Amino acid sequence: MTRRFTSDQILIATHNAGKLEEMEQLFAPRGVQVVGAASLDLPEPEETESTFVGNARIKAHAAAKATGMPALADDSGIEVEALDGAPGVYTADWAETPDGRDFLMAMTKTHNLLETKDAPQPRHARFCATLVLAWPDGHDEVFAGTVEGTLVWPLRGKLGHGYDPMFQPNGHDITFAEMDADQKNAISHRADAFAKLIKGCFD
Repeated sequence: MTRRFTSDQILIATHNAGKLEEMEQLFAPRGVQVVGAASLDLPEPEETESTFVGNARIKAHAAAKATGMPALADDSGIEVEALDGAPGVYTADWAETPDGRDFLMAMTKTHNLLETKDAPQPRHARFCATLVLAWPDGHDEVFAGTVEGTLVWPLRGKLGHGYDPMFQPNGHDITFAEMDADQKNAISHRADAFAKLIKGCFD
């Protein structure tokens, strides 16, 4: 039996403005106020696990413990079939530079690796998202979502964030970065995990 969420405020344990905006849009119909970790000056805990659920747990529990609020954390990434699932849990690491994250660099690296391997077309990939909702007493609930698609090159679209300009979800002829927020939020990996969260803890 999953624990029900009964608060009118939820802390989103992310410093990523794109993710926070996505969560605000997803929670808006529920009347739940979203608070971002950055607005409370919370430190970003080190993500030391090798799985999405492990890293999401670190972030959610650190935020819940620090604030006494229920906290929702997401760990997500893209798994490329021809790269044996890489970058996967290290998706953000592939974009790290001394001046912040550069996803154009990360996508270029991914494309170059595929070219070097002469990976056949279509180049299958999936976005994965794991949501962990943690309470200050240490309890948590876990929900995972995915969306399957193929990688495109050159990049297309200016919307979204991360690998969105490179990812075309199955059944669509445009990338995530060519979709408006409503279109993407209807089918994304995070939306899949979010729907399970709502069913498990809210409905």
